[in-house]
Amino acid sequence: MRGYQRQASRRSELDRQDAGREKTGVWLGITAVNPVNGAELPVFIADYVLTGYGTGAIMAVPGEDTRDFDFAEAFGLPVVRTVQPPADFEGGAYTGAGPMINSANDEISLDGLDKTEAIARITDWLVEHGHGEATTTYKLRDWLFSRQRYWGEPFPIVYDEDDLPVAVPQSMLPVLLPEVDDYSPKTFADDDADSAPEPPLSRATEWTTVELDLGEGLKKYRRETNTMPNWAGSCWYYLRYLDPADDERMVDPELEEYWLGPREAGDVGGVDLYVGGVEHAVLHLLYARFWHKVLHDLGHVSSEEPFRRLVNQGYISAFAYTDERGFYVPAADVVEKDGQFFYEGEPVNREYGKIGKSLKNMVTPDEMIGAYGADTFRVYEMSTGPLDQSRPWESKAVVGSQRLLQRIWRVVVDEASGEVRASDEVEPAEETLRALHRTIAGVRDGFATLRFNIAIARITELTNHLTQAYGATAPVPRQAAETLVLLVAPLAPHLADELWTRLGHDGSSAWHAFPVADEEWLVDDTVQVAVQVNGKVRSSVSVPADADAAALEAAARADEKIAGYLDGATVRRVVAVPGRLVNFVLG
Repeated sequence: MRGYQRQASRRSELDRQDAGREKTGVWLGITAVNPVNGAELPVFIADYVLTGYGTGAIMAVPGEDTRDFDFAEAFGLPVVRTVQPPADFEGGAYTGAGPMINSANDEISLDGLDKTEAIARITDWLVEHGHGEATTTYKLRDWLFSRQRYWGEPFPIVYDEDDLPVAVPQSMLPVLLPEVDDYSPKTFADDDADSAPEPPLSRATEWTTVELDLGEGLKKYRRETNTMPNWAGSCWYYLRYLDPADDERMVDPELEEYWLGPREAGDVGGVDLYVGGVEHAVLHLLYARFWHKVLHDLGHVSSEEPFRRLVNQGYISAFAYTDERGFYVPAADVVEKDGQFFYEGEPVNREYGKIGKSLKNMVTPDEMIGAYGADTFRVYEMSTGPLDQSRPWESKAVVGSQRLLQRIWRVVVDEASGEVRASDEVEPAEETLRALHRTIAGVRDGFATLRFNIAIARITELTNHLTQAYGATAPVPRQAAETLVLLVAPLAPHLADELWTRLGHDGSSAWHAFPVADEEWLVDDTVQVAVQVNGKVRSSVSVPADADAAALEAAARADEKIAGYLDGATVRRVVAVPGRLVNFVLG
């Protein structure tokens, strides 16, 4: 048994969790009594049972657990099924749903129950009979925190002459990375089986070997050459934004409380809005929340939670191409001819996938910005769809966003003369005021709900209205021109600030109050009302928004199509719902 313990201790926890590895173990020569039915069960030690799982001891259920089944099969142990598999089940452990079987004694029967109900009932029975206490345990997956690479925060750890770790005192922090010429890991010959992996920092011998006085005079120490993962900093970086110049503390407590602290009783505080990639939706935010709560418990922050609201942005997808071997080729170098795609003259297959290095379909922002400008790039990216949904990228479609910004420019500036078209002497017509304030309301709603594509659609509608209403050279009401510029400013700030300056303002448009819609112009003067005959829509009429039932009926009867249906017919009943519909029920 001692030999087996030594053997198991040399295996990593990751290796011990490998479901495909052969199961090993040693019987201790003793048995345990099942408190439910009195049966004696052999007790084994086995390396696939993890100390951190529950109490470190398990009641094996080989009929319903794959690893337990493999162990039972390896040692010839009986397999008692407690969940009824379906008729077409082919054998092995059954891990699906089904009614309980073989689960009854003289006092309690679980047979026929589903697993969830059965677990709850037998737990209550065990507690009632003094066989244990019910408890809920939570597990945070072990984090592979140490990295064998250069990039990352150095561990403030040194090793003494006995190779024992010693923490670097706070007075000697921070430990900074040395300047190195080569960041790659050290490599060894293929037949070298005795060497141990060495991180890139191991080459920096002037840094790894250091003389320090840690309380016992100057002594030689060896620095830890592994580094922390990038996530170590990303778990709390949002706090550093609050106080980036402070070289004495992580963050000034007053600044943290001002920006992140609770605002009222019961408020947990935190960043107002956190937008992160969907690939970070679980682990990164799980660890960030874990770190923040530790910092709160230690008294370093006033907020209990790191983030008040979380939005995960969707993936951006694009076409990718594979050659005859199934290997991805650079999408940017693929040429289309007659509906087929070629890379270096050879045909390739086209597929769709998330933009990334592995699929070689990355779109470099620098190239797009160089060709179209940063504003166009921003507007196109935000117009492709809702922020939280995955959406396609089509480089050719960027031209549409560029043309929109060009039309906005021409609304404010005369293309031929370069003169500003905005005029204080031109009063906006009612139709323009209605379009203007509806756009303000739509853009504000789009920004508040992070549906930037909706905001851009409303701006496009207003731009089209102003272009049609005032042409290419006529003066444009200053109110309309300035509002359009302010609405587009969060999306295309460079264009907006240039136009804002030409409109005669000092400073950035960002410092001006964002437009607010006037409710008066959001109310329709007229509405379209459906007209039905025997429940089927036959026409529609335009009526004043405040038209009552009698006015609705009169307008519907005056409609030529409806008059044709009513001519010579008996109207048994008229249902008129103001603002919605009119229905004529004919006899």
